[in-house]
Amino acid sequence: MAQLACRLAGSALVVLLAGCAAVGPDYVRPAMDIPPAYKEAGPWKTAAPQSVDSQHPWWQAYGDSVLNGLMVQANQANQNIAQAEAQYRQARALSDVTRAGLWPTLGVNAGVTRALTNSSSIKEGTYPSVGVGASWEPDLWGSVRRAVEAGNAGAQASADDLAAARLSIQSALAQDYLQLRVTDVLIRLYAVTAEAYTRALKLAQNQYAVGVALRSDVALAESQLKTAQAQGVDLQAQRSQLEHAIATLIGKSPAAFALPQAVGTMDQPGARVPTIPAGVPSGLLERRPDVAGAERRVAIANANIGVARAAYFPSLMLSASGGFSSAGFATLFDTPSRVWSLGAALAQTLFDGGLRKARSEQALAAYDVSVAQYKQTVLNSLQQVEDNLALLRVLDHEVVLQDQAVQASQLAERLALAQYQAGTATYLSVVTAQTLSLTNQRSAVQLRGRQLAASVALITATGGGWDTAPANGAPASTPPQAPIAAPNVANANPLTSETRKLTP
Repeated sequence: MAQLACRLAGSALVVLLAGCAAVGPDYVRPAMDIPPAYKEAGPWKTAAPQSVDSQHPWWQAYGDSVLNGLMVQANQANQNIAQAEAQYRQARALSDVTRAGLWPTLGVNAGVTRALTNSSSIKEGTYPSVGVGASWEPDLWGSVRRAVEAGNAGAQASADDLAAARLSIQSALAQDYLQLRVTDVLIRLYAVTAEAYTRALKLAQNQYAVGVALRSDVALAESQLKTAQAQGVDLQAQRSQLEHAIATLIGKSPAAFALPQAVGTMDQPGARVPTIPAGVPSGLLERRPDVAGAERRVAIANANIGVARAAYFPSLMLSASGGFSSAGFATLFDTPSRVWSLGAALAQTLFDGGLRKARSEQALAAYDVSVAQYKQTVLNSLQQVEDNLALLRVLDHEVVLQDQAVQASQLAERLALAQYQAGTATYLSVVTAQTLSLTNQRSAVQLRGRQLAASVALITATGGGWDTAPANGAPASTPPQAPIAAPNVANANPLTSETRKLTP
């Protein structure tokens, strides 16, 4: 009966200790003043709410099979992603370490002692022993529970960091690849321009040969040709650097990677900026991995406040052991050889020179730091979205105007050549028209490249991870095509994005 009463009392003590409330504030996500809609209009379509998924193939919206293949390689072999994945596994293990503090420690022991005793008579003998021991520090004030809470939030924050690292690499790869294809179009533009300048040089030479042109006309034509050829060669250096950057992003040595130059024609239609799904600004709080990670770090700091405050309260250590100890192996497991012990120790720090207070204040300050960082991350995210929306809106209008400038300058170039051939204009007017035409065509290509770069930045700013399949059910990935092309004289096809009303 006495043993039963002790067991019941022990069980009641365990339940009582387990039911103690954890000290420190319970976590509440910091409030943010989020606007109901974005200020800038954008190329939106309705977005279905989804959790963060940095492995979702948002890049398929650009319809380029080469880019799709490079993304697969980057997700598998990029070392920054591999590092973030290892850090995530480390964070999960640390969370398991803190959770182990909720449970008692159980161990076994066995030993043999050779000793000389001198109680009633001097006797030397061998004393074997075997036993089981257990100890447990009940989580009276929730210190371990708060530590587990912080560990879980840390693992979640590390998962968000992994998603952010993956999205960052994907964004950088898309930016570099699209810029490389823009460079390919520029290289093609200068190749076609050099061919046109070669014909103009022959015209000047013929005009000079028959005595209707000056030697300076030939020199001007030759200078114009060599300048265009030099600028075309310079683009090869830019392309090589972009190719090296892509190789690094997909986990390869630049020497072991080559990306064939896209074969494009000047009359190919330009690729369209994809219509980007998005919701109201508050969706960023759940979708962007860096915002989610910053919010989880606020939860870590909040839990650490409870850990620091728990140090003000006493700690209780319970221990129990049992086993057998005898003067010989023959009688080791006999009833008289049985030994056991139960113990409890209560400890309270009375003076620590302000250590606990300092740690508590440190935890409060760390919480304030994490809240400020979280709010700033949200504000930066909103700014990035607004910046790229504004940039895309302005570029849409600028591309239309630039294409009109291209058509006008190319018409002026053709007229100047015809007038020179007829002898009614100097070759200087031809050079001026040619320079203006090339400058406008290059600007048109670069504007389209800026549009594609801004669209990638907008996808990154809004968190990515959405379904890129069109509404009609057609596959998101279309057959390979040049991501961008220079405008055509007869039928300019500006790279414009469809503007739709933002729908929550």
